[in-house]
Amino acid sequence: MSLYRTELRRLAKRRFTRWMSLLGLLVLALVVIGVFVTNEKIDAAALAKAERAAEQQWQQDVRHNERYRAECDKAKAAGTGQTDGFPEDCASIQPPPRDAIQAEWFLPSTFDFRENFGFTLLPLAAILALVGFVVGASFVGAEWNTGGMMNLLLWRPKRLTVLLTKLAALLTGLVALAVPTTLLWFGSFWLVAVFRGSTAKMTSGVWQSFALTGLRGLVLALVTATIGFALASLGRHTAMALGGVIALMVVGQFGLGILLAMAGVRFAEAWLLPTYATAWMQKKVTLEDWDTCQATYFGECKPDTMDITWQQSSVLMAVGFVVILGAALWAMRRRDIS
Repeated sequence: MSLYRTELRRLAKRRFTRWMSLLGLLVLALVVIGVFVTNEKIDAAALAKAERAAEQQWQQDVRHNERYRAECDKAKAAGTGQTDGFPEDCASIQPPPRDAIQAEWFLPSTFDFRENFGFTLLPLAAILALVGFVVGASFVGAEWNTGGMMNLLLWRPKRLTVLLTKLAALLTGLVALAVPTTLLWFGSFWLVAVFRGSTAKMTSGVWQSFALTGLRGLVLALVTATIGFALASLGRHTAMALGGVIALMVVGQFGLGILLAMAGVRFAEAWLLPTYATAWMQKKVTLEDWDTCQATYFGECKPDTMDITWQQSSVLMAVGFVVILGAALWAMRRRDIS
């Protein structure tokens, strides 16, 4: 009997795997429904309504401006203009031009596929990574906790082969979940754009960019699942992986972020893991240091910036992947299995 097929079957039949996958899909479905409900398709009626709202807003501003100018004239006549905070010349109080109030400001939210879909791939990757991490940690952690790993090694004494086969089954199962989920995600938001937005200006280059972003999300989920699997194997318990991540996020991320902010460290976000995950998905994250704001000739504030690129994120992911998985394999080979 093939160990790989056996592990795939065991992964698929675990109730925790099924419930965790179902929960992840439910969250993603709620996101799609939420976006569908909160957006509208812009038609001629919506444009006309926005034009009327812009006109009403302009007229209201004109009336307010006229009242303010009348109060200024009255205060000037009484000799209290300066003390009341009015300008020296009341004639300078002029209503805004009509084109200053744009109808676009009053349009309802609409889902433009080209402009908005890329941002939805980040929560998709996050949910898949979370499901992969928890399922991966539970998959091998339960084996150690119940003694199933020891029994399996009596049948297949090659330790590294057994552990890597389990990992291969986990990653295969995650791919089998992630690929159709990603395709459904694309299709669902395409329908949202059709009925609640726009699908204009979609070129082959835009589709390629979205596909590559989705592929990076899949890679992120696979790496995260591997790390969860390796941590649980190192600690021989699911709690080792879950507890380690909680400690990392609460102490290592939030605590470190607060400490760096208190110390006034420049670009403190560059020390936080979520920054690199976002850079991996969005290709680049630009950090800004407003404490070093430099005013330009036109009075505009230009802060110092620092770019975190997906290449830098890939190096960090590769190092973490190799170190943690390598430690799990080394421990599997050296430890006393009993």
